[in-house]
Amino acid sequence: MPPRRRSVLLDRLNISAPGGRQPTILDELKRVILSGDAPPNTPIPLNEVADMFGVSRIPVRESLKTLIGEGLVDHRPNLGYTVAQLTSAELREMYIVREVLETAALATAVELATDEDRQLAIEANAALEQSITADDPREYHRQSREFHMALTRPSRMKRLLHMLESAWNITEPVQPMVHVAGSDRETLHSDHRQMLDAFLDRDAATLSAIAQYHHGRLNTVISSISSDTGLLADPATD
Repeated sequence: MPPRRRSVLLDRLNISAPGGRQPTILDELKRVILSGDAPPNTPIPLNEVADMFGVSRIPVRESLKTLIGEGLVDHRPNLGYTVAQLTSAELREMYIVREVLETAALATAVELATDEDRQLAIEANAALEQSITADDPREYHRQSREFHMALTRPSRMKRLLHMLESAWNITEPVQPMVHVAGSDRETLHSDHRQMLDAFLDRDAATLSAIAQYHHGRLNTVISSISSDTGLLADPATD
């Protein structure tokens, strides 16, 4: 039997000092998973992670249990822990959840947004523009999330925003925008510009209509991500 390959997750951990507390371990594991540096189905070797942090397996296991509850880690008996892997249907489902939650927040966000909120939305859109110009798909993916959050955060609906963030996190290991064509990213960004204009004009009806159209196009793009990439699970194995 060939030797087991070292998990890429281990190389992405940033550990400043051994003996970290459980919240520190949780935050670092979560950071690596959400960054996309450890793709779906990446092994998370319990013993090796514990050795790297200089702790027993207990705080690592507790951190992994928390991440399982958040939908970011899977555990199978005799196979261990891995970064969670969605099927194509589950990925589309999470985008529908995101759409519903975002739509619920936008109307209130338009009404409650301050001048500072509107400036933050302008800056988020500018960062998206820069990522398009630089043809940097990873940065575009990251800034796209920042833009959508800039439009919804002014709603001040804390519980809803928490659910939206959790739903977004579940899709992050896939890094969907990294794996779609550059032309699709440009098309989606044309919607962002219109959404920003409606947000700045405090036109909730137009913003809602554009957002609905945008999510329709987004769902089409997401459906085009091939299972051949290894990012998505075979539904037959679920």
